[in-house]
Amino acid sequence: MDPKALAVLKWTARIIALLMIALGLPFYLGYGNPLPFARPEYTVFDNLWLVAFPLMFAGLAIGWKYEKVGGYLLAAAAVIGVATLVAAGKGSPTHVIACAMIGGLYLLVGYKKPAAAPQAR
Repeated sequence: MDPKALAVLKWTARIIALLMIALGLPFYLGYGNPLPFARPEYTVFDNLWLVAFPLMFAGLAIGWKYEKVGGYLLAAAAVIGVATLVAAGKGSPTHVIACAMIGGLYLLVGYKKPAAAPQAR
């Protein structure tokens, strides 16, 4: 892959990830107690989201340095999110789709990035 195109994909994923963190983190922290299974009044639906969102935020942040790891964390968060939405029959998966798209970009960049040359001793 052309290095310029790879750089564009990398920075597109990073900028969108930064926007998602900046816009999503206040909502997550504003939930009250964002720890899953911490309060008995949380439903299963609430607890699954409280598991998926930390995975998503971690994947978005880790993907800046380690694209493959971030991509896999985002894929796991997207699977949990879609499964939750399908099981509960609720809402639109827009934020889950955005999470999966960024994860896909991170994985694409991670696997297309040239491997580092081995260090000579």
